Amino acid sequence: MMHAATLAQFQDDFVRTLRDPDRPAPPAFAVYRNTVMKGCIDALQANYPAVARLVGDEWFRAAAAVYARAHAPRVPMLLEYGRDFDAFLAAFGPAAELPFLSAVARLDRFWTEAHAAADEPALDARALAGLDPESLASLRLRPHAAARWAWHELPAYTIWSRNRNEAMVAADEPDVEWRPEGVLIARPDDAVRWIGLDAAGCAFMDACAAGATLLEAAAAVPAADLSGLLAKLLDAGAFTNGELR
Repeated sequence: MMHAATLAQFQDDFVRTLRDPDRPAPPAFAVYRNTVMKGCIDALQANYPAVARLVGDEWFRAAAAVYARAHAPRVPMLLEYGRDFDAFLAAFGPAAELPFLSAVARLDRFWTEAHAAADEPALDARALAGLDPESLASLRLRPHAAARWAWHELPAYTIWSRNRNEAMVAADEPDVEWRPEGVLIARPDDAVRWIGLDAAGCAFMDACAAGATLLEAAAAVPAADLSGLLAKLLDAGAFTNGELR
């Protein structure tokens, strides 16, 4: 039986050899290492399709290889692999001329998280219709388990939504307007969907996530059309119809 210290040393050497393509290894192990590396790169490309489409296969797979050498999978589900790929891209030198790339990666990650989130029924506007003004003001809306939202100082949502898959890109798309914008990604039923949000919409979702009442959340966006914003969010499946608090 292998001694515990020897086993630990073997495991450390195994991981180092797996990550370092220049480290000497037996031929059989080199084949395994190459297979694992390809699996990691393929998983990243599947998990970040908008990023891959923006930069092209060659650039993406080269960057993914750099990431994979430093980040071995921690769980068997490759859907989870690359959770911090957006942070990697933000610090990755060759991506410096693409300041929107890490934000696009974050939205790709949001899509995956929304897709894999727990099933919950979405709150329907009709559930609020019978509430009196006092009850409505004290209501705390809980974001749906699949809801993800973000505000960016760059047009990350427009760039991401145009590159999420090839079928979504129209030949006559106007040029991207370089301005801040937000997004909500949700899965109220079987399909992931997304909508653009303004700063008020993102602030409202932040307030709800922090446990604010509807009155308090409204105070966080005083200039917004609250009824229109709430209708838009409810239609997108932003909240769950769990116990109304």
